Amino acid sequence: MCIKTGTMKSTDIYSPGFYPYSTLDKLREALNNAEAIIIGAGAGLSVSAGFTYKGERFDKYFHDFAEKYDFHDMYSGGFYPYKTLEEHWAYWSRYIYINRYMTAPKPVYDNLYKLVKGRDYFVLTTNVDHCFQKAGFDKHRLFYTQGDYGLFQCSEPCHHETYENMDLICRMIEAQGYAVDGDGLLILPEGRTPKMTVPSELIPHCPKCGKPMMMNLRTDRTFVEDAGWHQASDRYFNFLSSHQDMKTVFLEAAVGYNTPSIVKYSFWRMTHEWKNAVYACLNYGEAYAPEEIQKKSICINGDIGVILDKLVLDNV
Repeated sequence: MCIKTGTMKSTDIYSPGFYPYSTLDKLREALNNAEAIIIGAGAGLSVSAGFTYKGERFDKYFHDFAEKYDFHDMYSGGFYPYKTLEEHWAYWSRYIYINRYMTAPKPVYDNLYKLVKGRDYFVLTTNVDHCFQKAGFDKHRLFYTQGDYGLFQCSEPCHHETYENMDLICRMIEAQGYAVDGDGLLILPEGRTPKMTVPSELIPHCPKCGKPMMMNLRTDRTFVEDAGWHQASDRYFNFLSSHQDMKTVFLEAAVGYNTPSIVKYSFWRMTHEWKNAVYACLNYGEAYAPEEIQKKSICINGDIGVILDKLVLDNV
């Protein structure tokens, strides 16, 4: 099958909290009747949950870096060529802590879990912030394709293992003057100015070759697909092979076009090929379905947090 990506269909964009009854009802009915639900999640899901990378959150935790280097969002700061590893890890330790170890401020993931709890589901995601597991999703039903903020790897890489980083990240942020409160939030005690470096002894180095460690994030060919990654991949593809004849909903949740081949294009293809599949696309301004699968598709434009909240409330 050749999907023609230029021929699309979308619903209108509706004001927050208002969607056509027939559209939401169609989605609710598809989910209720499904024997399997396969979720494909993108960055927009975490943005809706409050994990924004600019604005108030950025200003709160990175105002000193912004003033010094004149960048205005976390992504730009993550790619900035700091002169020392001490400064590089001061920035990244804050970045990792607030986006991996803090809980998202809005219950978007919790609501998504309520829709699939007790059901036969699997999650394919390009997100790296661990929000699914924090919301209660079974880790054996998750495939994080692009890595995890909570893991280090060798920058070479000289071997294909990854290492959990929570303890070291906490030591780095504490060395800068930050503290963690009883709710796990990163706070700066009153009257304290944060340091913009970490002690040299806290810089992570590879236990095999001694070279600097880096985040386990897919940015180039150095990305390590460790044993856990391959096990998750096998579980995902085994799930697909064992459910292709069942009533299945491919629920695409706030997926953009940065890496469309991972979730979006694969969901389109399988919806077309699987006789009993339904494709549901929830997206703010980009809820589309190709011409070939329009009759098997449900597209709703809007904030996915609002959509999920409406679905959960209607199920109570």
